[in-house]
Amino acid sequence: MTESFRRSGEYENPQGPQGDAYQGAYPQQQHASSPSPVNPEWPPPPAHQPTVDAGQGGHGGGTAVLPTVGTDAEHPAEHSEYSAHAKKKSTRGPIALLAAVAIVAAAVGGGTAYAFQELTGKNDVVSSSTTTSVVPSSKKGDVATIAARVSPSVVEVNATLSNGTSTGSGVIITSNGEIVTNNHVISGAQSIKVTTSNGKSYTATVVGTDSAKDLALLKLQGASGLTAATLGNSDGVQVGDQVVAIGSPEGLTGTVTSGIVSALNRDVTVSTDEGQQQQQGDGSGQWPFSFGGQQFNGDTGSSTTTYKAIQTDASLNPGNSGGALIDASGNIVGINSAMYSASSDSSSSSSDAGSVGLGFAIPINTVKSDLAKLRAGSTS
Repeated sequence: MTESFRRSGEYENPQGPQGDAYQGAYPQQQHASSPSPVNPEWPPPPAHQPTVDAGQGGHGGGTAVLPTVGTDAEHPAEHSEYSAHAKKKSTRGPIALLAAVAIVAAAVGGGTAYAFQELTGKNDVVSSSTTTSVVPSSKKGDVATIAARVSPSVVEVNATLSNGTSTGSGVIITSNGEIVTNNHVISGAQSIKVTTSNGKSYTATVVGTDSAKDLALLKLQGASGLTAATLGNSDGVQVGDQVVAIGSPEGLTGTVTSGIVSALNRDVTVSTDEGQQQQQGDGSGQWPFSFGGQQFNGDTGSSTTTYKAIQTDASLNPGNSGGALIDASGNIVGINSAMYSASSDSSSSSSDAGSVGLGFAIPINTVKSDLAKLRAGSTS
């Protein structure tokens, strides 16, 4: 909201209901010598002048009483006091209303616990509706502009496992280094290194994980002043919307692809077993998942979880997991989590895999609702 407010004393010509009441009660000086005309259908004014309620307005459906008012000289103190009160009231009203709107807006977005943290200032996650533009409105949908604005908020995640390494992506959600990524990217990691778009590397620690939603929250050590992404509203996403994906497929940091939203609420099933994750992932980033009753990129095992996902045809490859799915305004609407690979053999190298336009992302509203749990250190 970009409304401007005048300070007390700047309302020379009040407008609207309050201004009408004010002018009706206190005409300008040149008319003070004679009473204001009164509608003959209204009753005569009372002997004692009533107090005018500025909130009632001067056109109250034929029920208002217009008092007869003399000159300023007749009631100098009363007129001065009333003027100060009226002007003070007219300036306080909008400010109070603005504060109330701000509280309601914060409470609406993405979960009660998340909204509470926003209001209490415990974090600086930037959240918006789909009407907020990270890119200028004239550049909405321009892939080059979106990439330039959002790429600094996407990182490469390298996890050292007991049997190799795992490469994925992550999204910066706070300027002091909170990173959202997929749980399967860092599961079983002995150490984690994160590289930002400008090439700077950080050691990361796991704050919390949620295997049921395939989400993890990392914290970079010694980080500050990072560019946090703006989290959008995935409930507003529609089939056919243009989207951009940014991540590190095959370790190629900052790779940008684009496409559309192909479908919504797809049931995607992934493994929750740590041993199965390491065995099937094999350090290649080919994460096994199930969709439509079929297995992709390997066997998911017996311990699995299913979540609703956004389907996209934006090109995703091993290493995109945990990266950003972005709408035409530059807001993050999903965390890329699974992609179909041309190779379903887990023993194949990741270089044999490729995107065929079947990618899936965890809706960002799911991430928002899970943040409080992740920040609390959950390791489910």
